[in-house]
Amino acid sequence: MITAGIIGATGYTGFELFRLLVKHSKVELAWATSETYCGKLFSDVYPHLKGINDMILKALPEIQQDQVDVVFCCLPHRTAMSVVPSFLEKQTKVVDLSADFRMGTADSYSRWYEVEHSCPRLLGQAVYGLPELNRDLISKASLVANPGCYPTSVILPLAPFLEKDLIEETDIIIDSKSGVSGAGRKLSLRAHFVEINENIVPYDIGRLHRHTGEIEEQLSNLANRQCRVLFSPHIVPMERGILSTIYVKLKEDISQEQALGIITNRYNDEPFIRVLADRLPETRFVQGTNRCDIAVSKVDGTNRLVVISAIDNLLKGASGQAVQDMNLMFGFKETEGLQ
Repeated sequence: MITAGIIGATGYTGFELFRLLVKHSKVELAWATSETYCGKLFSDVYPHLKGINDMILKALPEIQQDQVDVVFCCLPHRTAMSVVPSFLEKQTKVVDLSADFRMGTADSYSRWYEVEHSCPRLLGQAVYGLPELNRDLISKASLVANPGCYPTSVILPLAPFLEKDLIEETDIIIDSKSGVSGAGRKLSLRAHFVEINENIVPYDIGRLHRHTGEIEEQLSNLANRQCRVLFSPHIVPMERGILSTIYVKLKEDISQEQALGIITNRYNDEPFIRVLADRLPETRFVQGTNRCDIAVSKVDGTNRLVVISAIDNLLKGASGQAVQDMNLMFGFKETEGLQ
């Protein structure tokens, strides 16, 4: 058994982590923090926990002296980097769900998040927490940067083709659609029912969304050369889920069967990847799971592929993947506590 704490437990990702960890056979949840609801029962914030787990939420200063084996940091971008170092100094392992340790350099982080990084020395120590790519590194890491939801939905389907140098690395077009929970739990006009219901909202299209930098950096690492993407995210009126449709140009002609075989062979032994041969991914079939569904379609008479993925943005795109990383960090079965 290990002990764990959650910082920022009352947001959507924090709550999903709480839900997963309280049922995890190898984890004892020692504490959970919330600056907004400190002193309240967790079940006062999420009433369906009443009688299941009535843990009292604490403020961050209250748990600084409490030693645990792993901390999950669910604080906003630009905030987490001021909190994480103190836990690493106590030999506590950290899985950070913000973007603060995902970028390789302080300059890259500053460009996309418009603030100077306060502890750039840790950027070189952090491991990008995508298990299907970095399993061995994650198992040895003290600090894991949990990937963004959109990047997870893009990197996994493209990795097999970039690793084999089969697609043009500067001709990648990504169309992604996300449920409203991706905007977080805090109130915002864009997530207001009247604004989003019966509506689809594009935003930060082209090269404006801050996940563009994370996507390009990870794809470039896979390809061993600079990748560039056009990325157009959308919010759609559903609670959770991401569907990414990605258009790429082939460097050499391959058939539909070959394209499918490349993805299948790459992910054949991966417990949370399903390669679909007879249908296209849909968000409803991954909702509530840590799975990523992937399909590919060769466009007849062209050198183009359309690659499609679906994930639950709160699980494989956030909290489920964080638990998957924790399992690797502590030598547990990778699927423990997940489905």
